[in-house]
Amino acid sequence: MAVRDEWAISCRDLAGRRRELTVFVSSDRVVLIAPPGEAAVLAPLDVGRLRAALRDAVVQVAATHGGRAIDDG
Repeated sequence: MAVRDEWAISCRDLAGRRRELTVFVSSDRVVLIAPPGEAAVLAPLDVGRLRAALRDAVVQVAATHGGRAIDDG
């Protein structure tokens, strides 16, 4: 099973234009990139996709870093 390291979630900006949120793993962190200078408007199904992408990214971080919690405290 290949490790996935980037997820794209469809959304729209406030003007209704198609955009994407991107989730990826960088070292021991989960990174969320929103459309530049925009708000992301998500349909209910896309919220579920975002939730799944964030969950998968956190699982990948935990697996890569031995399951230890990372805290900047």
